[in-house]
Amino acid sequence: MKLSTRSRAVALSAALAGTLSLAACGASNETEGTSGGNGGGGGSAAELSGDLVGAGASSQQAAMEAWQAGFEGEYPDVQFSYDPAGSGAGREQFIDGRADFAGSDAALDEEELTAAQERCAGGEVFELPNYISPIAVIFNLEGVDSLNLTPDLIARIFTGQITTWNDPAIAEANPDAQLPDTGITPVHRGDDSGTTDNFTDYLFQTAPDVWTSEPDGVWPLPGGEAANGTSGVVGVVESTAGAVTYADASRAGDLGVASVAVGQEFVAPSAEAAAAIVENSPPVEGRGEYDFAIELNRQTEGSGEYPIVLVSYHVGCVQYDDQAAADNVKAFMSYVISEDGQAAAAENAGNAPISDTLREQAQTAVDAITAG
Repeated sequence: MKLSTRSRAVALSAALAGTLSLAACGASNETEGTSGGNGGGGGSAAELSGDLVGAGASSQQAAMEAWQAGFEGEYPDVQFSYDPAGSGAGREQFIDGRADFAGSDAALDEEELTAAQERCAGGEVFELPNYISPIAVIFNLEGVDSLNLTPDLIARIFTGQITTWNDPAIAEANPDAQLPDTGITPVHRGDDSGTTDNFTDYLFQTAPDVWTSEPDGVWPLPGGEAANGTSGVVGVVESTAGAVTYADASRAGDLGVASVAVGQEFVAPSAEAAAAIVENSPPVEGRGEYDFAIELNRQTEGSGEYPIVLVSYHVGCVQYDDQAAADNVKAFMSYVISEDGQAAAAENAGNAPISDTLREQAQTAVDAITAG
């Protein structure tokens, strides 16, 4: 088992345990009554066994702990593992067949989509937006718990154009803050990261005069500090005075958190604000029937919408070569998208549960999972 457990989620709460218990009963009954006409997901809980291997986004780690607990409670004979190696590694492991599904903070690009279609028996891929969370700009600055930052300021900080926290431009946006002359240490992901892809997409869209590099999962600029995984960058910031990074908001802990300018207001990262922008963003055009990738509207000026958001996907095959793999993926995705599964993740990770609209879309893909 490669899934590590963070200190703040060593044990699920009693309320979560109750949720998982109820989910186990409900999902088990649903599975037992499911038709096997499509060749997948037709067995009862007792009939599911073998391995279920996932890999990918470390941002999902706390949510995955909850999903794993719920799933293993329902299907104890399935050997489940999830390697939080990063979105890029997860997509690679899925495409080359080492993982049954990937967790990814970015949708497949065109080249990856073609490769994934070749990996899948029927040529169809599902991308389900099952985890929605704000990406927080978090910092370690003594005496300062929150800051207001515009897209331009964030871009100038991460490109190294602003080097101290008491820079006049930061002070102008935060007239009531006591800003020290501490040097700024920008910290970025050193691995191929969907969080980086989302963060650089935000900067590219909202501060194009400053941030000229196109969105990418690999950090495009020299300088700064690099660390692998969400835990890696957060750890550097925790131990470095003046450091700043971007990470899943659920991992901010006691660090300072920035509110970002949206229209005429500054919006703090929250599950509700992240869900709001997802609801008001269009789907990516030209995708398959069961591919629900979203084109996030980073330039929103809508009140209460937080634009630095990641939509983390579960990526898999609509048709697998192996019946057991199809059954196990189908059962796991059924639990993840359920109201109980989403509530369990939100309890443990603080993310935004998917909407009823996204759940209904995802259900069509889950129902279609089969084996050839």
